[in-house]
Amino acid sequence: MTKAQDVQLSLGPWSLLQALAQPIRVAVFVDEQGIDPALEWDAFDAVSLHALVRVDGEPVATGRLLPDGHIGRMAVRRHARQRGLGGQVLEALVEAARMRGDRSVELSAQCHAEAFYLKHGFQRQGEPYLEAGIEHVRMLRLLVP
Repeated sequence: MTKAQDVQLSLGPWSLLQALAQPIRVAVFVDEQGIDPALEWDAFDAVSLHALVRVDGEPVATGRLLPDGHIGRMAVRRHARQRGLGGQVLEALVEAARMRGDRSVELSAQCHAEAFYLKHGFQRQGEPYLEAGIEHVRMLRLLVP
């Protein structure tokens, strides 16, 4: 029998969550995927709403919602994948967008993760393109009341 785990989701500004969220992004984007570390951070972090999931106190998943309705920097540490944590981050950010009155959210998904976003109500917009050397596709989700 496995022990029940304590899962906590937090939403907040970068100033409160950076110390916990940035190491997740570095582990996934820089260490695993080989993305240039200079591309991992940008000025949009300071103006975005961030989500962070902790499991038994350990930060394992993160994402952000920009003021214009874009969701990005979705990352889940390798050992915590396939447990629905990325979905919790995504749905929390979508709900935050809905609560502030956004009519849609969009994102740039790595093509290998497209099925995850389709499962969460997003639709593909256009053809794949390269971003930071990885094939991506634009995804859109309408937020109707």
